[in-house]
Amino acid sequence: MTDREALLYAIEPVLNAVRGVNVDDPDDALRLLNHYYPLHGHALTELKRLVRAGIEAGWLCDREANGVRFSRLSKPTDPATKPFSIDVVHMNDVVGPGHEHGLGEVDLCFPVSGEPLFDGRPPGWTVYPSGSWHEPTVTGGAMDILYFLPNGAIRFGPKA
Repeated sequence: MTDREALLYAIEPVLNAVRGVNVDDPDDALRLLNHYYPLHGHALTELKRLVRAGIEAGWLCDREANGVRFSRLSKPTDPATKPFSIDVVHMNDVVGPGHEHGLGEVDLCFPVSGEPLFDGRPPGWTVYPSGSWHEPTVTGGAMDILYFLPNGAIRFGPKA
């Protein structure tokens, strides 16, 4: 099994939970995700380790723009993750490009160094509803972030 396959295997049960939440009810989605997959539980601890190992090995987050390292782990058409795309991003005290979530976005934020916040929130899960827009911002340290996008729907650019 390749490192990428091992990461996708570890993501599979987590992605099934993501598939089961309603992004248009972020509070309930966060309640469910935190209940089934808490940040310091076994599944996410292992997932964090695999993500960090992939970044350190250089095959994950192998591109960079404006201080943000990133890569696409899977497309929304990939059978293992359909209908979600999964992007992996490493951010260290930086503001990323503004974008709109046409069908919502679920993020899983792992702390790497310091005491990082993602859009002012502590490490863990964040959920943005359909049609929301933001400039992803990490302050206070570094984070590795998994972005789960339904149908890969994202529009980069200014707020509409």
